[in-house]
Amino acid sequence: MAEKLIIKRPKQKFRGYRDYIDDVPLELALIPDGTFTMGAPEDEEGSRKNERPQHDVTIFSFLMGRYPVTQQQWKAIATRTDLKVKIDLKEDPSHFKDPYEGIDRWLRPVERVNWYEAVEFCQRLSKLTGRDYRLPSEAQWEYACRAGTTTPFHFGDTITTDLANYRGTDNEDFKWSGNYGKGPKGEYRKQTTPVGYFEVANAFGLSDMHGNVWEWCLDDWHDDYKGAPNDGSAWIDDDNSQNVNPENKGYSSKNKQNKFYSVLRGGSWLVSPNNCRSAYRYDDDRRDHLGSNLGFRVVCLFGRTL
Repeated sequence: MAEKLIIKRPKQKFRGYRDYIDDVPLELALIPDGTFTMGAPEDEEGSRKNERPQHDVTIFSFLMGRYPVTQQQWKAIATRTDLKVKIDLKEDPSHFKDPYEGIDRWLRPVERVNWYEAVEFCQRLSKLTGRDYRLPSEAQWEYACRAGTTTPFHFGDTITTDLANYRGTDNEDFKWSGNYGKGPKGEYRKQTTPVGYFEVANAFGLSDMHGNVWEWCLDDWHDDYKGAPNDGSAWIDDDNSQNVNPENKGYSSKNKQNKFYSVLRGGSWLVSPNNCRSAYRYDDDRRDHLGSNLGFRVVCLFGRTL
């Protein structure tokens, strides 16, 4: 007899806030204070050295988008050229422009957005609302994703394509498995799904934290957690790397300098379930890279500045 698969569906106690981009709503979940262990243990299936050493991080409360930024929200900010800070934004950059199962395409997550454009979006949103919006730090992202759990996924020890949008079939070219742990293989949708499509959220009220689109974080890339901050702040080097000109093409892509790379989290519709783990860190795309699986979500800080 096959072993019964158990997936945790936490009782959701959503607390949050609704902001507006002109008349387009932006729902934010309240992420409470807390301390958690960041990274993965060596015995977690699929874990990598860059997810270690595990270390405790203390997080101060903040607000985080319940979903990745949608195409509708992106367009509302991109068209506000009066709010421009540094760079222009394309009004409709996404690859996936059709409705999904009858659901408005504007509810799909925006993609084909690079790190610089995501930062510009946050800066414009801050100017519009008078509140402090930015990309999450890597520690904030993992803390929010885990929502008090210590398992590979906030669902539990495994994941299914009934709960998240990722590649649930084997990929022979890359030796990717369509299943994780004792979980089953599933479907490969080959596209994004509208945010909140799966109608399941973690204990903090956040959806789409596993799969759909990779999400940019604010931090510079680091090869492991040696020397990482333990206060939830973004790990930014002292070389002013956050101010690198995004139009500068005069460097070699083979020379991975921290100032040209930021962390991506959460996995996407394109990748295996292993890449969707809470602790998984993706580092292969430069900040100026555009991909149909690259998006982001925002955080809003209040009362304390990181």
